[in-house]
Amino acid sequence: MNQRSFLIFLLCMFIFPLYAADNQSLVLKKVTNNTWSIVGPLTDRTRENLGNNATFGFIVTDEGIVVIDSGGSLEGAKLIHQLVKSVSNKPIRYVINTGGQDHRWFGNDYFSALGAKIISSTAARQDHKARLNTQWARMETGIGKKGIKGTREKFADIVFNDEYKFKLGNTDFEIYFRGQAHTPGDAFIWLPQSKVMFTGDIVYTERMLGIGEQSKSKTWLAAFDAMAAFKPVHVVPGHGSPTTLKIAIRDSRDYIAYLRQSIAAFIEQGGDASEISKVNQSRFKYLKNSELLSGRNALKVYTELEWE
Repeated sequence: MNQRSFLIFLLCMFIFPLYAADNQSLVLKKVTNNTWSIVGPLTDRTRENLGNNATFGFIVTDEGIVVIDSGGSLEGAKLIHQLVKSVSNKPIRYVINTGGQDHRWFGNDYFSALGAKIISSTAARQDHKARLNTQWARMETGIGKKGIKGTREKFADIVFNDEYKFKLGNTDFEIYFRGQAHTPGDAFIWLPQSKVMFTGDIVYTERMLGIGEQSKSKTWLAAFDAMAAFKPVHVVPGHGSPTTLKIAIRDSRDYIAYLRQSIAAFIEQGGDASEISKVNQSRFKYLKNSELLSGRNALKVYTELEWE
């Protein structure tokens, strides 16, 4: 092997596997004939996944494409776009941000430059502005300065308070905001013709949901119930693979309801926040990240219930 061939070999060994690892962090899964999910890993934000640790999606219509959530960075948005283009080269007309988390909107600028209009609830756009610096710092730590390079904030062009409906080609889109859930502006997207529901972070499956400082468990249940009232046949969660409403209820609603009921009883019996670990969450240990999140979730709900 001559020197030139050896250098090419090294490039193949070190460059192409890295590119492949990035692509492999997202899995394309068909939901219906024109609707696709893009499933990211159930882990945290990393250099490998470029902040795309969530589930995204897109709908192909006869007049263009609607993308659901734009990814965690400029490079993360490019990876999403690659998967979209593997299905269709039609133009991306709209991007819908389902909520306030960074991986829902940090790729907006990339898609906006392609001509797409960005849509979110008013509450989500307010949340984007309020938590921008915090989210930027977290993403910079998670995926590194190199991973976040070139990413710019781009807030929604179209906002709505309660609901927003539009038609693109042969497909109807209905977006609803029914209250604070994982973030203050979480919305769900209903496709009535195919009975597909994109839930954003109102639903987590396969992994434990996180109840953070930006969350509110009481209204999260109300938002979930508003979504479930549509009786979707296909549920595309904010985290996890496409699933059924039954599984969405089991992994998300049942967990929040159980936590609220158990901690309310714990408080009634005189339980103190320092003893919150006594609240038994073993029923939900099957969910990934449960050991990391269960204690924090319990403490947050305890604080909420005290104020309620």
